[in-house]
Amino acid sequence: MDNKTNGPQQYVVSSSPHAHSGDTVRKIMLTVIIAMLPALAASLYFFGLNALRLVLMCCSTCILTEAISRKIMGREAAVDDFSAVVTGMLLAFNLPPTIPSWMAVVGSAFAIIIVKQVFGGLGYNPFNPALAARVMLLIACTGSMTTWTMPGGSFMSVNAATTATPLGMWKEAWSSTATAPAGFFEQYPIMDLFLGNQPGCIGEVSALALLIGGLYLIWKRCIYWQVPVFYIGTVALLAGILYAIDPETNLRPDYHILTGGLMLGAFFMATDMVTSPITKKGMAVFGIGCGLLTMIIRKWSGGYPEGVSFAILFMNALVPLINNVTKPRTFGHLKAKK
Repeated sequence: MDNKTNGPQQYVVSSSPHAHSGDTVRKIMLTVIIAMLPALAASLYFFGLNALRLVLMCCSTCILTEAISRKIMGREAAVDDFSAVVTGMLLAFNLPPTIPSWMAVVGSAFAIIIVKQVFGGLGYNPFNPALAARVMLLIACTGSMTTWTMPGGSFMSVNAATTATPLGMWKEAWSSTATAPAGFFEQYPIMDLFLGNQPGCIGEVSALALLIGGLYLIWKRCIYWQVPVFYIGTVALLAGILYAIDPETNLRPDYHILTGGLMLGAFFMATDMVTSPITKKGMAVFGIGCGLLTMIIRKWSGGYPEGVSFAILFMNALVPLINNVTKPRTFGHLKAKK
């Protein structure tokens, strides 16, 4: 009874969740952007104005296309949640430094309109928008998406001489001669790969910068450790087994980890809240699946040296199944008898 009114006390019951962490989409996206700043700084250092051009083109296009598409679809504007900025930065990180600006614009529009808004917007997309756009560009513009340059070492310029990525050089030599490329380990010392002095997409080259950002995300509880640890661990284990069997034709595990898009994919794209599992067991399964597929593609896909994008997208498609299989038993319910 209510002491003041002597009438029945009323309680307002709302739908779950009844407790809230205080996190919002805007806050989470800002945390992800902060985590990407070390990789952004590394891309600017190694690839100069080309990196800045791609980041600006991708982010501005994503913001603009999200605003326009949501207006056309009669939805409330949501550009202030910064999710479009995150998509733009991730797509830019997955592009070679010399790709034409119009391709970056097309890829950004595809990521927002086709992969994100057509499915209903943030929270409804089954695939990671940035990765799907990267794969689309890789299929449609293969030449530009597989043209690499060595880092220029200056913000104002980038070395225009084309070259192969470490993974590409190894895969080409293995495919043609079944032996390691001459002078490979001298050309790419392990410390250079760790710091970022290697050809590749602008945001994937520095393992150190990506590790700093990834650990920051784990510390801020924006991602869980299971996906990146099981992903990278699976790649390391399989690469180690292959290397132990035949070191002449298989790349060392540390080179598999520090080259290509593994670190970027493991920390920033495979951990996407929308397109990754929600259970801890599911995250482990997801990470193992990504690692297994990445190594299968890298080892046995013919001339294609990378595998991160395709592996994550394939596992994205299996997320509903993984969630269903790994969901915990409802409290108070007995396990069904077989």
